[in-house]
Amino acid sequence: MRSLKQLLPVAAVAFVGGRGLMAVKDNALLSLVLGVATAALAVLVYARMVRWSERRAPDEVAAEGAIARTVLGTLIGFGWFAAVIGNIAFLDGYRVDGFGTATGPVGLFGFMAAAAVTEELMFRGVLFRVVEERAGTWTALALTSVLFGLWHMLNPDATVWGAVAIAVSAGGTLAAVYAATRNLWEPIGLHFGWNFAEAGIFGTEVSGNGRTEGLLRGVTSGPDLLTGGRFGPEASPYTVVFGVLLTIAFMWLAHRRGNLVPRRPGARGAAAATLAQ
Repeated sequence: MRSLKQLLPVAAVAFVGGRGLMAVKDNALLSLVLGVATAALAVLVYARMVRWSERRAPDEVAAEGAIARTVLGTLIGFGWFAAVIGNIAFLDGYRVDGFGTATGPVGLFGFMAAAAVTEELMFRGVLFRVVEERAGTWTALALTSVLFGLWHMLNPDATVWGAVAIAVSAGGTLAAVYAATRNLWEPIGLHFGWNFAEAGIFGTEVSGNGRTEGLLRGVTSGPDLLTGGRFGPEASPYTVVFGVLLTIAFMWLAHRRGNLVPRRPGARGAAAATLAQ
């Protein structure tokens, strides 16, 4: 039950914070404050649950170096999305029709901070880590990537291809970043950087959640195979290609650092059993 002791409290914070953010979504300042507060509370709850259930210090969310690591991850995430949207624009699949609003990105900052933190704590902080202990790094990466894709099937404009694409690209990359760094700040930053660039800067759809009012008034056109359609650029093949390349790079780095956990002998079925602990 160890994983549930950590997962459920964080999920509760995510649920309550998410409902609150939906209630104040038309107020940019309240969205910013509530989103940042939700993110901070989720980290505190996660750290407390790890201390209680595992009797250890939660080094993966240690305060030392947190800002620098988060900023680095954010830059990687922003660069990844910029590369994707740049390639889509090169093929006339995206254009800018002026500016959006100044307040839109403010509210989206809070919303995306809450989403990035809570999802990384649940998927990489709890699920990936506990599966990896018994079934190894590669199995944990594969399983949590699938779960991450299925999680996004709950979104209003979700598609099967969109879920597959996000599992392969974001699911793999975020797990690989955690495996390489052994901290959650860089995956959190990467997750936030991608989402905020997508919604808060370039004004495109985010994971099937509809169009947002970002800094730019972005317009996508052309075949869904190129742009990702209503699911957003996460479902673009460019996202998958760059995501796979990032996954390979960070898994290579994890190997170089000796961070890969081998699969234990007789570990068949251990992943599912671990999730029930």
